[in-house]
Amino acid sequence: MKEQLAKNIYRYRKEKNLTQEKLARLIGVTYQAISKWENAQTMPDMIILPKLSEIFEISIDKLLGYPRNEKSMTIYEEEYKENYYYWGIKPSKMCLRVLDLIPPINHIKLLDIGCGEGRNAVFFARNGYDVTAFDITSAGIEKTRQLAEKYNVNVKVFKADILDFRLNHSYDVLFSSGVLHYIKPEFRDEILSNYKKYTNLNGFHFFNVFVNKPFIEKAPDHESTAFNWSSGELFTHYHDWLIDDCSEEIFDCYSSGVLHQHAMNKIFAKKIN
Repeated sequence: MKEQLAKNIYRYRKEKNLTQEKLARLIGVTYQAISKWENAQTMPDMIILPKLSEIFEISIDKLLGYPRNEKSMTIYEEEYKENYYYWGIKPSKMCLRVLDLIPPINHIKLLDIGCGEGRNAVFFARNGYDVTAFDITSAGIEKTRQLAEKYNVNVKVFKADILDFRLNHSYDVLFSSGVLHYIKPEFRDEILSNYKKYTNLNGFHFFNVFVNKPFIEKAPDHESTAFNWSSGELFTHYHDWLIDDCSEEIFDCYSSGVLHQHAMNKIFAKKIN
């Protein structure tokens, strides 16, 4: 909890555009104390947590890194409550590249980041991967469990927000499709660095992100919590990895019931010594 609290104090201070000195004045401590909190050298006293919570406009639970019990952060919470599978149960095309590049000949630990209703996570489990998955939606988590039960496979699935959750266990494969645009630009370097750190040697990242194009309008179901990437931005985070594929495509989408387009960058990158 100490390290998570340190990261959250830093994150929410930055979101409020507060310097360490300004935050220290608001609380009534020294800026050195703030620095020690953010570096996990010490922790703030319990009596200070309510003040931090008030300044950051978040709950104490959220400040401490516990799962949030707030209003839905995505439109898909309601969509996933329907009996049908919103995205279907056919896996993403990216899943086939995972099978090609790092087949489960040996024990392969895979993390599905933002698993939605579980179509990709269950596909991987059915093919012999040791799968862990998380999503922000309670309905998505439940449907992932149901789909895994239907195919008699094990998927270790839990609820978490991509903005709050950080890895502390290593994986061979990190997979994420259509999710990373929920990461605010100012946190992308820190979050991707965490993902890279907790990837085993010779492990892979299989990611795609929506990117802005001036000739493509926002999708009808665009969310205020989503932030498209710049074209090529994702690739810059992998200058020190072996890149198997980095490409851009524009495709039609009917997710809102209205035909629209998306531009997307994808990357398949391997961590080598």
